[in-house]
Amino acid sequence: MSLSSPTEQQTIAPAGGTPAPPTTTTDAAPRRVRDWRWGSMPVWLRRVLVVVLLLTGWQLYVTVSGVNPLLFSSPADVGKALVAGFQNGELLRSTGTTMRVLLLGMLFGSLIAVVLTTLAVWTRFGEDVLVVFSSMLNPLPSIAVLPLAILWFGLSETALVFVVANAVIWPIAINVNTGFRTANRTILAVGRNIGLKRWRMISEVLFPAALPHTISGVKTAWAFGWRTIVASELVFGVAGGGGGLGYFINNSRYYLDIPDVFAGLVTIAVIGLLIDMVFILIERRTVVRWGMKT
Repeated sequence: MSLSSPTEQQTIAPAGGTPAPPTTTTDAAPRRVRDWRWGSMPVWLRRVLVVVLLLTGWQLYVTVSGVNPLLFSSPADVGKALVAGFQNGELLRSTGTTMRVLLLGMLFGSLIAVVLTTLAVWTRFGEDVLVVFSSMLNPLPSIAVLPLAILWFGLSETALVFVVANAVIWPIAINVNTGFRTANRTILAVGRNIGLKRWRMISEVLFPAALPHTISGVKTAWAFGWRTIVASELVFGVAGGGGGLGYFINNSRYYLDIPDVFAGLVTIAVIGLLIDMVFILIERRTVVRWGMKT
């Protein structure tokens, strides 16, 4: 007489029949736990849940602590300020001004970074120029360049575009150059064997091979650009004829309109989340699909 284990029940088959396979019951509960794991949910749902948890904790803090509304606003008050700001157009205009300056700075900075990295690949002199300039200017806070930019270009959007471009050049250039230097040597050899010369080698071989580093550099540059433009508007206020988000936040602080201050900060945070989703989509359609990144 044999004893079956407590976690497994055996089925006795009829005479002449095939024994039925044992049925297990131990995996049912763990399977249910695995099915409800955090990682099994879609990415967008996980991010939404994190935002919901953040807003819940924020509201609980304001409700329980009884903090002075002149120091801290509740999510409900900030939501009203957001709706009012976009309805009267003030917050929308400020966001548009900041985004325009930021995108122009990103465009010019990216073009300069591509030129520098291309020259660095072509010649030793270009490589030395890139190394020296990135070593000097990359650690330099871009906001420190703004006084000079204002002297050169006046209190205008051009000065802010110059500062943002200086902030985004070096993360892009360093990352793209790293991608060039770490490209697969076999792919480079194949490109040389089929007769690709300098420009075609860079555009058709090196740039695709460096795409993961390029995307990483652009993401870093975008964050640097955001910090630079908002800090510039906070310190110097007006960007040309109208104010950006930094000016909106600083002006709201001046009039003790704390919900509007938080509304400006939330606008920056939401745009950051949306841009991050765009980068994730680009990575999935390119480097992840091509097996260059998991």
